[in-house]
Amino acid sequence: MEMFSEVRNIYCIGRNYRLHALELGNEVPESPMVFTKPTHALVSMDGRVVELPGDQGEVHFELELVLRVGRALEPGMDPDACIDGLALGLDMTLRDVQSKIKAKGQPWLPAKGFKGSAPLGAWLPYPGAEELKAHDFALLRNNEEAQHGNSADMLFDIGTLLRHINDNYGLGPGDLIFTGTPAGVAALQDGDKLTALWQGKEVASCSIKLV
Repeated sequence: MEMFSEVRNIYCIGRNYRLHALELGNEVPESPMVFTKPTHALVSMDGRVVELPGDQGEVHFELELVLRVGRALEPGMDPDACIDGLALGLDMTLRDVQSKIKAKGQPWLPAKGFKGSAPLGAWLPYPGAEELKAHDFALLRNNEEAQHGNSADMLFDIGTLLRHINDNYGLGPGDLIFTGTPAGVAALQDGDKLTALWQGKEVASCSIKLV
């Protein structure tokens, strides 16, 4: 946890890509859908083996752009000025568990916040929201492309997300934002290797062990 010692809050955005919402049969939200993960969910996506629960139904991978907040958002400030790093990360989800608790109207924490549910790659320079749209990201599963995304396809852009989180929950240095996943999520199998690509280059990877 050394590299994550400065992390404060982990905000995650649900259903921020239209095709992902539709592939799971969910309504497309009219405002940002925010949930959180505990910092204990973080694990470095540095080639290591990540252990995940294998006895609670399907575990789905969701590749996401992750933003690191370096300063508070002040009135009149360009939201881009708050961000001091970008990474690719995975929002691991216990999908069967999520389906059950959604049906009961219960919080998502058991499905989203378990240990190891937030593998995170190394930090990269943040180019700004507009320039970011020129950069694609992708996830390879056992060397085959499973997901391909671009921030231009977000339902709610980065500025909207930052302002919404700041106004409703607070935003400050050390906060992370998982910005949502594009279509292509699927259940993991024991031994799967996941590789995250930024502009076609590998920037993070891990192997999965279901226990």
